[in-house]
This record gives sequence, structure tokens and C-alpha cells, in this order.
Amino acid sequence: MAQLRIALAQTNPAVGDLPANIDKLVEWTRRAADRGAHLVVFTEMFLTGYPVEDLVLRTSFVEASIAAIETAARRLAEEGLGETPVVVGYVDRAGLAPRVGQPKGAPLDAAALLHRGRVVVKTAKHHLPNYGVFDEYRYFVRGDRLPVFRLHGVDVAIAVCEDLWQDGGPVAVAAEAGAGLLVVPNASPYEREKDDVRLALVSRRAGEAGCALAYANQVGGQDELVFDGDSIVVSASGELVARAAQFTEELLVADLELPEASYGGLGAFEVGAGDGTVITVERVELSARPLEPYEPEPPAVAAHLDDTAEVYSALVLAVRDYVAKNGFRSVILGLSGGIDSALTATIASDAIGPDRVHAVLMPSIYSSEHSLGDAQELVDRQGINAQIVPIADIVAAFEKDVHLTGLAAENLQARVRGMILMGLSNQHGHLVLTTGNKSELATGYSTLYGDSAGGFAPIKDVLKTLVWKLARWRNTQAGVSGEFLHGFAVPPIPENSIEKEPSAELRPDQRDTDSLPEYEVLDRLLDDYVEKDMGSAELIAAGHDPALVARVIRLVDLAEYKRRQYPPGPKITPKNFGRDRRLPITNRWRETAP
Repeated sequence: MAQLRIALAQTNPAVGDLPANIDKLVEWTRRAADRGAHLVVFTEMFLTGYPVEDLVLRTSFVEASIAAIETAARRLAEEGLGETPVVVGYVDRAGLAPRVGQPKGAPLDAAALLHRGRVVVKTAKHHLPNYGVFDEYRYFVRGDRLPVFRLHGVDVAIAVCEDLWQDGGPVAVAAEAGAGLLVVPNASPYEREKDDVRLALVSRRAGEAGCALAYANQVGGQDELVFDGDSIVVSASGELVARAAQFTEELLVADLELPEASYGGLGAFEVGAGDGTVITVERVELSARPLEPYEPEPPAVAAHLDDTAEVYSALVLAVRDYVAKNGFRSVILGLSGGIDSALTATIASDAIGPDRVHAVLMPSIYSSEHSLGDAQELVDRQGINAQIVPIADIVAAFEKDVHLTGLAAENLQARVRGMILMGLSNQHGHLVLTTGNKSELATGYSTLYGDSAGGFAPIKDVLKTLVWKLARWRNTQAGVSGEFLHGFAVPPIPENSIEKEPSAELRPDQRDTDSLPEYEVLDRLLDDYVEKDMGSAELIAAGHDPALVARVIRLVDLAEYKRRQYPPGPKITPKNFGRDRRLPITNRWRETAP
């Protein structure tokens, strides 16, 4: 057996910032070299960030990416790191002749091996995902090469992200090629309970490939997507060797005992991939002789977060990165004293610090005394910035010239609040956070250009029942030290904000239940209709009340136009309102009861 110390750079690149990403690659390679790593693996499309979406259809962007991979190789050598092999993702092109139905320029979701100042070999993702949030047939053409490089007597193969999630392809070919280690750069987005699926998948693929497997995953927020890291190393038998923490950058270092390479020849040969395609195996040699035996480091296996902590961490990271990567210095939101705005404010405080959070309390003639009091109590507990702007006179001035009643009058209050927040945003450069949850967004229980006005929606993919759960969990963390917890001496969210009956307070004695079912009932139905795409008959067969099914389906379907105009927000479920779920606004299809 031969020894090899690998380092997985679980990092947070910025989409489109190629110079900064090159700097980060050099910095993290130096960290790995300082720890004696023999191989460093970065994440999928690290040099460009991921996902870059339609940027890959621009010739200028792809050319910049190709130039960046050459620059990165030279920089590593110039800074004394050229002897440390580095696997890193970027965008390349296939050089295919243009044809109808092929992405412009034939881009590749590529990875390269950098060593001694040059690009030694290249590969590209073979399986292109086209489900959920992925549109990769729109952006890339398929790769058809599997590099296998010999490093200190071990044959190491490279595959990219989705190639691990599909049968056949590079994993099957790695087995045929006799690889001793398969390294896989990834940009696999977070969703609830995905970590258990991920570990099982990595273990299974290691068994199929017949070799150890190192899975390096991106971390960070990118628009609606959150990447949780959770990088993994498993043995050839699928046993967990090392695992990185979630939602934080980390250099995961692991020492492996791997079989010495038994194949003598170098060069290229073709192998059937088991999926109807042929992949060319390309063998190169960096170093043939195994290392002298050395003392391995104890492997790190991070403790995993429970579901609620995981979701909360994802939301905090999403807000932090959206603010930072888009150049905002501060955020602003309307604080009503209710649970949604309370949770949103708390997430923001944990993400960027309470001194950068600005709340506006905007009572109307219908606001209860306790609502203003609850909002002020949260401000005092967390130390965020706050001001009070009563809206009664503003609303009255509008109604003096434009007579509105009923729903129109209720919506006017929400729109006045939205106008105030957007005005303060323009004046001071704050990012406006909207505070609506997924239950409201699903049923259209929000005001267009009112409470839906803003730049980012932290709890957009969080059902109301989960909002309460997150708030209660966060209060239990008071005084607990941690990166995103500020050690508040008291729970950050007033108990009354959690326990009181929810109300928009746009008319006398209003309650959410005047317009919606109890949230426990509603959220179960929304989960089946939105997440699982059940039709009317399936919903009734699943035990939902037929009259309620008809009512909720109508609310959800009619609110599609509102959701299209809602700000982006972090995806935490398998099907969010945004990249995952795309329904026509103009649509006469209606689910009917059996």
C-alpha cells in the first residue's frame, strides 16, 4: 500500500470574480502545502464561481476562464507551490462546430490538474443535470474524458459533481481504469436532509469504483442557492474517513492508505461507460515512486447539525453572502412585532451583526399596543438600529384624494410601508429584506409592491410552522458562543412574538385565520401540493379535506403572478418558489376534485 495526504479546499468563491478566486486558490494551496498535503482538490467551477448561468454563453467570459486556469498554474509555480498538484474546476470549451440545439461556444463544466506551472490534464462533467435548479443542457456540452494521474505511486481519477449522482459514466470507468482514488469537485446545493443522502451516495459510489473517494463541496450563498460544504472522504469499502463542517470554509486534510498502481502503460484508451457512451481514459504520470512511510494525522470528522440548526445556518449564510457579495453595508426591514419580521431581523443580526441591521416600526391605526411593544423589545434585546414612522397620517393623506375601501384600503397600508422602506433604502444604501414566509407566498397572502417590496427574502422558502420552530430554537441558543451567534444575554426574540396569534393588523381584530386555515393544516397541504406536485385527487386520497383542497389550490394557482415579482430568497427545500417551480402565469388549467 502507498500513503497519500489529500486536502479538500471547502471554499466560498465569488461568481465572476476570477482574480479574487485565483488569489484564494493560491492562499488555500499554501495552507494545504504547509500541512504537508500531497494533493489539493478545489470545488466545481471554483475559478469562475458556480452557477454562472448565461455568463457561459458569452465568448468573453469563457475566454477569461480559460486564461484564468493558465494564470492559476503559473501563479502556483511562481509562489513556490508548483510541486503540489492541484485539481480545480473552471469553464472550458469543447471546440465543437456550432449546431442548432448546442449551447453557444460549446462550453464545458471542466476541471484541470495543475502541476509545476502548467495544466497537465483536463476533464469535464459527463452527466449534465437538467432537473430542479439545474439547466445544464442549456449551458454545457458533455465531457468524454477521464484523466487518471499517477501521484506517488497511486492512480488518481477525476470526476465532476453530477457524475457521482448518476449511474455509469466516470465512476464505472474509474473502476475499469483501476484507480486507487477518485476525487470529485462539487457544487452541490443545500436542501433539508440532503447530508444523509450525500454520505450514502458517496459510500455507494466508492464501492462501485472500487477505490477511496474524496468529495470536495462548495460552501456559501449564491442568489437563491446555498452551498453547505459537508465535504467527505470515504475508504474503498465506503467507510467514512473524514468529514468537514457545514456552512463554513474549511481545509479538510486526510491521510489515506491506497493501493499502488498496477497498470504499467500511460497514454489514452477508450472504455464503455455503461450508459451508452464511450469515455477516453487518459493516463499521465507525475511521480511513480510511493512516498516513504510517515505518521498520519488524525482525521477530522465534524459533528453534524440537527435539522433546525442546519436550516437556520443556511439562512444566515445566505443573507451574509448576499449582502457581502453584492456590496451592501447594511440591511433594513419593517418590524411589526410579529414572528416573521422578528425571525428575519434575528437572522440578519446573526449574519452581519446587529449594528448593521436597521428596523423601521410603522404602526397604523389598527396596530395593537403589544405589537409596537414587542417590536421595541426585540430592538432592545438585540441592539439593532430602529426608528418609528407612524403611517396613519400618510395613509389618511392618500385616502383624502383617492377613496379606497376593503382590501384596497388594507393593501394601501402595506404599500405605504413598502414605500417608506424603499425610500430609506435609496437614501442610505440599505438592502431591504422582505419578511414573508412560504405559506403566505404560496397562498398570495401578501401585498404586491407592499410587504413584498424588497431586495432579498430570507424566509421565502420557510413554511409558517417552521418559522415558529426556528424562532424557538434560536431562543434556546441565547448565550451560546459560535460564529453566527452573538451571545445575547437573553433570548433575542420576545416570547410574545412567538406565542401570539398571527395577524397582518390591516383592519380591526384581524387574524390570519380569517383568510387562511390553521397553519398546521395549511402547511401539510402545501407540502403535498407544492413540494410533491400532488393533484386534487391525490391530495384528497392523502387525507386532506376536499373543500380545503379546492380552496387552497385556487389560492396557490391564482398567486403565481405575485410570486414572479417577489425578491429572491434562499432555497432550503427540494422545491422552492423560484428556480425549482416554474408554472405559467396565464394558465387555465385547474385541478378538479374526483
